Amino acid sequence: MLKIGESAPDFKLPSADGSTVSLKDYRGKKVVLYFYPKDSTPGCTKEACSFQDNLETLKKKNVEVVGISADSVNSHQKFSAKYSLSFRLLSDPGREVLKAYGVWKRKSFLGKKYMGIERTTFIIDEKGKIAHIFQKVKVIGHTEEVLDKL
Repeated sequence: MLKIGESAPDFKLPSADGSTVSLKDYRGKKVVLYFYPKDSTPGCTKEACSFQDNLETLKKKNVEVVGISADSVNSHQKFSAKYSLSFRLLSDPGREVLKAYGVWKRKSFLGKKYMGIERTTFIIDEKGKIAHIFQKVKVIGHTEEVLDKL
């Protein structure tokens, strides 16, 4: 797992808006980089909508929000449109970035073990260093926790 103070791994991933996004594109700004399991599921929808509801407050703090999952660009486009999300959602179907950030993990549900995304948020500072890590995120109240750490 990555540690606070380390350089955040750079990446280049396709975005729902059609662009290719690199972490380096955000140098000079703080980034709330959040990893979530699946578009249009209850927890992931609440999390995304909470970030959207607080986006103006985050932008006033010079913060950009970026979400990453293994879902396709097409899935992200539908999810963004349905909930009027105005921050970027990036697609990592090959799971390279998920693995680099240590969020692709063995999970279990109802006795079944499987590989999946552990809901995790990183705050990355203006120089690309990890400033804070939220592991095993509980959706309710998470945006407020993030705002408190900025």
